[in-house]
Amino acid sequence: MTETPTKLQARAQRKGEKRDEKKRLIAQSALQALKELGYANTSLRDIAAKSDLSLGMLHYYFEDKTELIIYCVSTYKQDFVRRTQQAIDAAKDRDQVIAGFTDALVQSIIDDEATHRLWYDIQTQAMFDATFRPVVAEIEDMLINVTRLALSKAGASDGEAEMLYALIDGAFRHLMQAQITRSPRSRADLTAILRRLMEQVL
Repeated sequence: MTETPTKLQARAQRKGEKRDEKKRLIAQSALQALKELGYANTSLRDIAAKSDLSLGMLHYYFEDKTELIIYCVSTYKQDFVRRTQQAIDAAKDRDQVIAGFTDALVQSIIDDEATHRLWYDIQTQAMFDATFRPVVAEIEDMLINVTRLALSKAGASDGEAEMLYALIDGAFRHLMQAQITRSPRSRADLTAILRRLMEQVL
């Protein structure tokens, strides 16, 4: 019996959803290897070995290392943006915007510094390799929009959202790098530093 177009479409959708879920699972596993090794110091074979995945499995879902890394970083950053937006959306006034935005950034520094390290690695690569430029631009647009949302919720003009994002990102990167290369700060210290910055710029 021939399947109806509706059934064929439903089957194709389920297949696509399963593939997407598998790619997400592979990306989560691969991220652990990438976070340790960084972009420049690892190959797809290294990722497969550290992720307990076959090289063939990686190649089935991702053409090469670049495609895998782009997918990994994009997936993480989308989750990061979603969590940060939720924290800002829940705010009722400027003080709550500052608190929610600050807490989201501090939580990310503490929990996700290795993934952010990979993100900054890709940002640098984008200056030399055009392959990375579209995804870097897409992610930065999302982050600028989060900053624009924070400005709007705090009752400030969002005309300088792009430059404000650059300012916050610079502070975020500095604090994150210090957690890796120097004496890590406590959550309370990170919160105090970022809160002072937010109070000045929002």
